[in-house]
Amino acid sequence: MLSENDSRVLKAISDGQTDPQSIADSLSMKIEAVRASADALGEQGLVEVAKSVEETVSLTEEGRKYAQEGLPERKLLQSIGEGLSMSDLKDPGAKIALGWLKKKGWASIEKGVLKPSGPAERGPDEELLEILLKGSASAADLNRDALAQLRGRSLITSNAAKSWRYQVTSEGRAASSQIAGTAAETISSPSSAMIKWGEWDGAQVRFEGKLYQVRSYDVTLPADRIYPGKRHPYQRLIDHMRQIMLEMGFTEIKGQIVQSSFWNFDALFQPQDHPAREMQDTFYLESQAEIPEYSRVKEMHECGGDVGSTGWGGIWSPEVARQEVLRTHTTSVTIKYLADHPEPPVKAFGIDRVYRREAIDATHTPEFEQLEGIIMDKDVTFRHLLGVLREFYAKMGFEEVRFRPGYFPYTEPSVEPEVFIDGLGWVELGGAGVFRKEVTAPFGIEHPVLAWGLGVSRVAMLKLGLKDLRDLYQSDIQWLRETPVSLRM
Repeated sequence: MLSENDSRVLKAISDGQTDPQSIADSLSMKIEAVRASADALGEQGLVEVAKSVEETVSLTEEGRKYAQEGLPERKLLQSIGEGLSMSDLKDPGAKIALGWLKKKGWASIEKGVLKPSGPAERGPDEELLEILLKGSASAADLNRDALAQLRGRSLITSNAAKSWRYQVTSEGRAASSQIAGTAAETISSPSSAMIKWGEWDGAQVRFEGKLYQVRSYDVTLPADRIYPGKRHPYQRLIDHMRQIMLEMGFTEIKGQIVQSSFWNFDALFQPQDHPAREMQDTFYLESQAEIPEYSRVKEMHECGGDVGSTGWGGIWSPEVARQEVLRTHTTSVTIKYLADHPEPPVKAFGIDRVYRREAIDATHTPEFEQLEGIIMDKDVTFRHLLGVLREFYAKMGFEEVRFRPGYFPYTEPSVEPEVFIDGLGWVELGGAGVFRKEVTAPFGIEHPVLAWGLGVSRVAMLKLGLKDLRDLYQSDIQWLRETPVSLRM
């Protein structure tokens, strides 16, 4: 049973139309719809579909110039006469022409003199240039060797055009005659009224004085796979993390990508000669930033202030602190937020991109996302921090969590949370700790600050089953299609 479009296209082909464009014009249909109907008719053996690809060739701008003026090797040959000293070849373009002269055997070099080798017959490449100067031509009608030579010299360009030709089969002609002999209008699906009150005879139904032929369907045929639009798996993971943090009562904060060394390092009590500040770890900019009043930070670095610390010693330089960098961690945003909000309670988080000078490989990229959270309140303790981390990782789907002692310049005590992954064992997923008084005291923060962060991309690799971090950013269309939206985050 044919649809109305299929029937119309079959009738047009039976009447002798062979080109999809002419059929589309005569039936006021889109050419894509004509091709689809013709392909369906071909599968049923009613039409023979012949598809072909024709390559047409035309001259590039340089090729047109040489077709009009002559190839460089021909012009050079004409200019050397009986011979020309190689030292007199001043034009840089002559070196290319010289190579083709030798390749074609038109000239040779004897004792530093370029001499003709004899008659230089007109070659197939020159003949082809003359043909194409009149207009584009089918590649099938042209000399293959000459085509390859001119294509290698970027003197021609080609364009592949697809064409379709249709021819009705004997079965198709019979089917077309049968369609022409019936007054039934073909429909894709009957209405509910037709089903209830129509007069049915097999696949035909008479309804409200008209006869309809209902198209049949083979429900066993596989349907085309559809790939709907969806968010990138990595973005879905980030959104999931954000939702967890918001549900736990955190407020999201944002900050600038470009930070002063003051907020990125000094405010976090990292000494100015710390290895993390070196060029191999940090993207330094040529610009300088304005920094806040720094006397208490300077005092803390040099002698430990009044918190019982010895500091780092040496001389703290405000010029070093003013140098701008691409932030190496989101903690630079966190400490700035705390400095602006020194009174409890504070419960904030951020998910943002950070930048470090890393060689790109399967587990490292120079930019990546980091999630960071802080809690500042009266009487919060290290045990509260561990409880929050367990809760977060549980909501992320990690059932087994443990904590290993760690070291970070701006927290004490410090831990590294680890989760258990089947097949991998214990995997470290970030760092956490309580901000040292050397960090908080210069900004008038008098209560404990719990802080933690993790690399989002590492979590993504575990959740999405990736072996190479770069897959998150290369947008492999096949991987994007096959990663289910329902994947548990």
